[in-house]
Amino acid sequence: MSQRRYAMSRRFPFRFDPAFRPVLALFGVRPGTAWAEVDDDGRLVVRFGPWRLTTARENVTGVERGGPYRWWRVIGAHLSLADAGATFGSSTAAGLCVRFRTPVPALAPGRWLRHPAVTITVADPDALAGLLDGASR
Repeated sequence: MSQRRYAMSRRFPFRFDPAFRPVLALFGVRPGTAWAEVDDDGRLVVRFGPWRLTTARENVTGVERGGPYRWWRVIGAHLSLADAGATFGSSTAAGLCVRFRTPVPALAPGRWLRHPAVTITVADPDALAGLLDGASR
């Protein structure tokens, strides 16, 4: 397996709808604690307050832009009962669904609950999609 080295780390902050900021802050989700990053080692790291998701960029099989969303489907950290995907949402405007080859832990401590995808509401979903899309080819 070849080892790729990526030029530089790139961080994408989450978009926050003003109406949901106070409630999200109660759970530790604030602009300073909510971001997605593709780091120098080619890992996708997502932080959403106390929740974390980390996976190799090569584990990304596809990305799909979504939104606008209904607030009850996207705001906060939750599990999709339809497909076991995780959602980290702070805005109803737009987001990005990132699918994985091997499901990853994110919502529960430990490694027993794994997710085949995550939806994240970063401020610039198109830029993150462009960066991750190359990994899925």
